[in-house]
Amino acid sequence: MPELRAELTGGGPDRVVVHASNFRPVKRVDAVVEIFRRIRERVAARLVLIGDGPERGAVEQRIVESGLQDDVRFAGEQHDLVPWLSAADLFLLPSQQESFGLAALEAMACEVPVVASRVGGLPEVIDDGITGYLCAPDDVDGMAERGVALLGNPELRDRIGRAAAARVRERFCAELIVPQYEQCYRDVLASGEPPPTRDAVRDAAAAQE
Repeated sequence: MPELRAELTGGGPDRVVVHASNFRPVKRVDAVVEIFRRIRERVAARLVLIGDGPERGAVEQRIVESGLQDDVRFAGEQHDLVPWLSAADLFLLPSQQESFGLAALEAMACEVPVVASRVGGLPEVIDDGITGYLCAPDDVDGMAERGVALLGNPELRDRIGRAAAARVRERFCAELIVPQYEQCYRDVLASGEPPPTRDAVRDAAAAQE
């Protein structure tokens, strides 16, 4: 989206870093700001925070304390992430926990490299060093380093982005996943057991791949 990107960067060469979540403590939006601060020391970039939630006030204060208020934009809740992700160069997801990582998957589908925590279902979505990067949740330095590497190397960024989008098409397209979920439910109904939890259905579908 050239128009949105121009709006976010002021028409300049700055890179665009995006995070999207419900701004709850487990999403660690404060870590997003700290990672961006370290990236911003080495690469001209802007941060776009999409979403809203209980941590927003604390995050706003952290941004002001870090002197980043001119480089950060709060986009609020967005029902369609595609235009925002299409304008991005990097997606940050340093969560403490993720059941699956839908936000990462959406970014990858838009050919945006993701730097995320190695927690929950994210290793199922991201192949470290191939379709994105995974770090320990508290490895802020590592996430910043990988962000700088991606933003400073267009060839690397494009290669990771293309590989990410290809992985989404290969493993997570609706035509592949929906029949697996349907079969899981048919198997449960036939057994007479209680309906499975969402995580159980996800695990069973993954086992059929």
